[in-house]
Amino acid sequence: RMLKNRIIVLALALLPFTAGADESTRIAEVPGTPAAAESGLFAQAQELALRALGFIGVPYKWGGSSPDTGFDCSGLIRFLYAQITGQSLQGNAAEISRVGAVIDKSELQPGDLVFFNTLRRPFSHVGIYLGDSRFVHAPSRGGAVEIVDMSQRYWKNRYNGARRLPI
Repeated sequence: RMLKNRIIVLALALLPFTAGADESTRIAEVPGTPAAAESGLFAQAQELALRALGFIGVPYKWGGSSPDTGFDCSGLIRFLYAQITGQSLQGNAAEISRVGAVIDKSELQPGDLVFFNTLRRPFSHVGIYLGDSRFVHAPSRGGAVEIVDMSQRYWKNRYNGARRLPI
C-alpha cells in the first residue's frame, strides 16, 4: 500500500514538470552557450526536486540527515544537495538560507528552496519547491517527509523567502 501511495504522489508531483510543455518553453541547447548552461542548471535543480519525492514517507528525526535514520528539514536538503552536486551544505535552515541567490516568490522554479518561520524565528524551516505552490519537506516530530501546499494559510503566513542554490 505504501508503494502504491508513493507512486500516486510521485505522479501528482510530476505534473508541474510535464504540464504545459510546448515549443515556447523549450530552450535550444548548443554546447558552450549560456542557454545550455542555464538549462543544465535547471535540470539539476529539477533533479533535486524529483529526488526529494523519493523520500516521501521517511520519518522525521531531529538532526537526522539520512534516509536510513530519518530527516529533519535541513538534513533532507543537505543530503540531496550532496547527492546531486557532490558538495556539502552546512548548518540548519537559517544557515542554508545564506547560500544561493535570493529570488522572488513569483520566480520560483522546481528545485528552489523555500523558507518559513515555524519556530518564531526567521528561516527556521526549509523545503524544496516542486511547482504549483507545492513543496516537499520533513515536517516535525511524529511526521514524515511530505508534500504540502504553500498557499495554505499556515504556510502562507510563515513564508520568509526563497533561494536558488548554486548547483
